[in-house]
Amino acid sequence: MNLFSLLEKRTAEAGPIRVGVIGAGKFASMFLTQALGSKGIHVVGVADINLPKAREAMHRTGWPQERYAAASFEDALRNGSTYLTESSDKLIELDEIEVILEITGNPLIGTYHAVKAIDHGKHVIMVNVEADCMVGPLLQRRAQAAGVIYAMAYGDQPALICELVDWCRTVGFDVVAAGKGTKYLPEYNYSTPDTVWDYYGFTEEQLASGDYNPKMFNSFLDGTKSAIEMAAVANGTGLTPQDEGLNFTPVGVDDLPQMLKEKSKGGTLSRRGTVELISSLNRDGSQVERDLRWGVYVTFEATTDYAVQCFAEYGVQTDDSGRYGSLYRPYHMIGLELNVSIAAAVLRGEATGTPTGFRGDVVTTSKKDLKAGDTLDGEGGYTVFGKLAPASMSLEREALPLGLAHGAKLIRDVPKDTTVSWNDVELDESQLAVKFRRELEAEFRAEHNAEATSAA
Repeated sequence: MNLFSLLEKRTAEAGPIRVGVIGAGKFASMFLTQALGSKGIHVVGVADINLPKAREAMHRTGWPQERYAAASFEDALRNGSTYLTESSDKLIELDEIEVILEITGNPLIGTYHAVKAIDHGKHVIMVNVEADCMVGPLLQRRAQAAGVIYAMAYGDQPALICELVDWCRTVGFDVVAAGKGTKYLPEYNYSTPDTVWDYYGFTEEQLASGDYNPKMFNSFLDGTKSAIEMAAVANGTGLTPQDEGLNFTPVGVDDLPQMLKEKSKGGTLSRRGTVELISSLNRDGSQVERDLRWGVYVTFEATTDYAVQCFAEYGVQTDDSGRYGSLYRPYHMIGLELNVSIAAAVLRGEATGTPTGFRGDVVTTSKKDLKAGDTLDGEGGYTVFGKLAPASMSLEREALPLGLAHGAKLIRDVPKDTTVSWNDVELDESQLAVKFRRELEAEFRAEHNAEATSAA
């Protein structure tokens, strides 16, 4: 509760926290508009392979041109301005940078950036959940060994869900489920970049007003981004995905305690201590009353009868037994809140959520019948979508993680709605992300086997 005062103290004594941004899309734009007026944050550099895109982001978010007209990093450090560059390597290598924000959304390049930043002694705020859910547990261990912070991005839903779970456990409730809301119907799983805007109902005028990437928005619609974010939450909290993945249960905020509990207790969950997405649409397409489309939640159970009595006395919305309650946040502000992660990493040495194990995974699933010779186009594309699975199940199936599906060439046919395996594709095994993922799977397969043997 004293983060802002710590930031003021740090700024007065040592100047603002020096930050480097990689990727200049929508999330970065939301951060940049807040950083513009934040005295405790100095955006030293913004790296994007599309330099005009970076300039447009600065202009669109309110930055005066002189604030991002630095001729070099040295110039930016000297006068408190920002240098725009195509070179993420040079940005990471700059000694003065304390924190790297990885906001590319590309799991392959994101893995590279995170590894290099950690090896150069930088804290990493991993906005790139696509990379985090694929190899995050290894990146966290590497960061810990290097004495730096590897963190989820505050403002994005995974970090906010982790915060709710942490609150729940700290005060002494049993966590039953945690997750977020979204707009979902089963048909959305097969949406493509050609159909996405029709589902969202965006107009041509709206699309022309900002940085709207059809593949990115389609990944939110077809369930992929939901799977990615819930895998990250599972890996960061110890919650275990249900065997069936996500059910996207249609439910409003008043019914969370009743619906988001075990089936044996009258709810919808096949497992306690899990993650679940809830839909703002009923299956017939009608709107759920008091939906949580933009928010996050946790459901929990009181552990004593006296706590149940207190629920009733203080007006806690519960299930019909009076034992299950919920806490929710109705919306999240994405990049507008990212300063919390930056300040927490530098000033407290804390991560706003970080992987603590490999419990959830996003498996590549075919959107249509695919043929040998086809090239997969990854998240939000035409060929595949991501489904959440327990990590143990993913390892058993030898499932291809969705983060490696972009550009992968099929070497045999895969029917619609089928998990794509490592054995179905041809990959460049020399890629850093592929090597890291192979290492993660080998390490955690051994751990899962040891746990299974111990349990037996």
